[in-house]
Amino acid sequence: MDADDIQDLFRAVGPVSVRRMFGGKGIYADGMIIALDLFDGIMLKGDKEAGRLYEEAGSAQWTYTHAKSGKPVAMPYWPIPGSAYDDPDEAAQWVRIAYDAARRLA
Repeated sequence: MDADDIQDLFRAVGPVSVRRMFGGKGIYADGMIIALDLFDGIMLKGDKEAGRLYEEAGSAQWTYTHAKSGKPVAMPYWPIPGSAYDDPDEAAQWVRIAYDAARRLA
């Protein structure tokens, strides 16, 4: 996504800043990272409470396999539901959940 699309998607939490990282982009609000633009999609920050909501919506937590141990490593990010890209109200709901999770984790 380009910067304007990201601003549009995250407008429910006000202006966001975007910084390159991990071969993708980190999306920040109020100095907190709330999402990643990675793997051609948006991954929302989550905690136990938000993760439960994401999973109820059909999203699965991002994991990767550790290169040395071969064990899965769970990251605190979940893909935004695809329908949110086309529905500003739904996007706002998920973005606020990610923002609240980032605040709880800060």
